[in-house]
Amino acid sequence: MVCHEGHLRKMQVALAGPVEYQLPLDDQLVPLNDFLGQVIRITHTGVIHCAHCGRRSNKSFNQGHCYPCFTKLAQCDICIVSPEKCHYEQGTCREPEWGEQHCMVDHIVYLANSSGVKVGITRESQLPTRWIDQGAVQGLPILRVKTRLQSGLAEDLLRQHVADKTNWRTMLKGAIAPVDLPTTRDALFDLCDKGMTQLEEQFGLQAFQRLDAAPVDIEYPVLEYPVKVASHNMDKNPLVEGTLMGIKGQYLILDNGVINIRKYTAYHVEVAL
Repeated sequence: MVCHEGHLRKMQVALAGPVEYQLPLDDQLVPLNDFLGQVIRITHTGVIHCAHCGRRSNKSFNQGHCYPCFTKLAQCDICIVSPEKCHYEQGTCREPEWGEQHCMVDHIVYLANSSGVKVGITRESQLPTRWIDQGAVQGLPILRVKTRLQSGLAEDLLRQHVADKTNWRTMLKGAIAPVDLPTTRDALFDLCDKGMTQLEEQFGLQAFQRLDAAPVDIEYPVLEYPVKVASHNMDKNPLVEGTLMGIKGQYLILDNGVINIRKYTAYHVEVAL
């Protein structure tokens, strides 16, 4: 076994057949696909440093932040989880410059098939990474909008008829039936025609551009999916060890359970593989 150490970040991905995964440990990038079928050991050393400021923290908030950063950073505000609650125009954004760079830019409203069809939003630059992070086997952009707020309002309208969350346990079992996403998109637009017209009247026709894109199919490096999904918890047991059976979303699938790497952002670990 070769040992590596550093602070975890969410896995870096590249769309390929299958998806290529790398595990960031500080400045290192450890390729993972080649280790399928081999034993991997991850040990949390008990140390957590904030992913933003580097301060040592007893607990990780919002995937890798210390408590002061969690309460001060715009990227940790409620509107990141619920973009329809964006308050930039009210002058109360925690970091207006950050908001201009990340929220006052074009966003994509999409459909994805992860544990079934769901609607979501992301910046255009984050596709297809966003789909892969969610473990989607299909993705389809359906709208381009001018701001994060507008994408949230469109998502809020569409999720009255389709899910907006992934059931991670179902996603990790692997038996996700393919869906005709363009047909689903057209049906949703018909159902939401009145609401979409109201949004266009409020923000202007150019604010919501309907897209006629082709769906993207995504394949993951998995030897075997679990029948029952049990999750490792490094806060309770700092040692996670097992045979790497697959990688999907931000999860490592071991022969004795799964671990959500993104959940442990900023944890200092030793990795042997």
